[in-house]
Amino acid sequence: MSAPDDYLERVYAGVLGKIIGVYLGRPFEGWTHQRIETELGEIWNYVHEKFGVPLVVADDDISGTFTFLRALPDHGSSAELTPKQIGLTWLNYIVENRSILWWGGMGNSTEHTAFLRLTSGIPAPLSGAIATNGKTVAEQIGAQIFIDGWALVSPGNPGLAVELARKAASVSHDGEAIYAARLVAAMEAQAFVDPRIDQLIETGLSYLPSDCLITQLVNDVRNWHRKDDDWRLTRERIEKTYGYDKFSGNCHVIPNHAIIILSLLYSDDDFGRALMIANTSGWDTDCNSGNVGCLMGIKNGLNALDEKLREPVADRLFLSTADGGRCITRLAELRGGSCDHVGPGQVLRTGSQGSRSDSILCTCPWTEPGVATGPELRWSTGIG
Repeated sequence: MSAPDDYLERVYAGVLGKIIGVYLGRPFEGWTHQRIETELGEIWNYVHEKFGVPLVVADDDISGTFTFLRALPDHGSSAELTPKQIGLTWLNYIVENRSILWWGGMGNSTEHTAFLRLTSGIPAPLSGAIATNGKTVAEQIGAQIFIDGWALVSPGNPGLAVELARKAASVSHDGEAIYAARLVAAMEAQAFVDPRIDQLIETGLSYLPSDCLITQLVNDVRNWHRKDDDWRLTRERIEKTYGYDKFSGNCHVIPNHAIIILSLLYSDDDFGRALMIANTSGWDTDCNSGNVGCLMGIKNGLNALDEKLREPVADRLFLSTADGGRCITRLAELRGGSCDHVGPGQVLRTGSQGSRSDSILCTCPWTEPGVATGPELRWSTGIG
């Protein structure tokens, strides 16, 4: 399937939606729904000033999403990319104990555990396997967090997005965490060509086993949505059935995936309302809101993003990696890629002659509505 005519704008809206979502939820990450309602109320705008912290900062949810995607250009821009190659990308760009990941220690932080496996010579996907790290570590939330970029290079091709997501997720995760990542990737890829939330969910489910817990969860939330007509009531059902007390580990994927589905179903097709629900619902707010923001941005485009949420971000993107030249950049650069890189603004295609990328470069001057800075195209011949 060819990319839609407004593909680049949709990519930009998706990346911007991801960043807005993360920064909305970051200051109160880990709070309960009850505490958020009591101390902050519904989250319709940024609250960082109440916490005395800056808005735009380096964040693992953003850095990992758009850094791990560099496995594509670094390994030939092929859909035949392997988990081992994505694992090598981790080693190339992560600065140990300093960048991208939560450095919580072996057996505590899933991503730190996977990184230690990689550095000890255990390649992906064994680095993230249940057989290597145990079920609790392998089924935390991280695979879902970092998955958006694989959908952005697969517009209208959920099958490709799912396969890339599976490989990328297996570097650090396994089991239900990979199913959650696959479902999000499929929905986001399909959102380039289909705006219907219910159909996007159906598309995602079509790539999952019918008996996995993620499928059961999604079906339950959809059924409750049909009965309740009240997001708070459905969220209460989620907490009783799939709450944090039902799963081990610091931040399990199951409760948080339920919040993503809840937010989409009750969004009324509105970007701001979807993010309000994701953030007011609590738990891993910045991660859930980031995935929801990316999907809603892709689906609804730039016009759906409220200016009060766009303007403070000012197209700034911080990617904390070993590539110091790209740590502070612009959304326009990420969206446009460069002549020898597959980035979120470039389509990865598969065909009878193998795999290739069709580069779609942004042009100067940048003209999308509301952009704060113009693009700077890099013509690089090496890795980076």
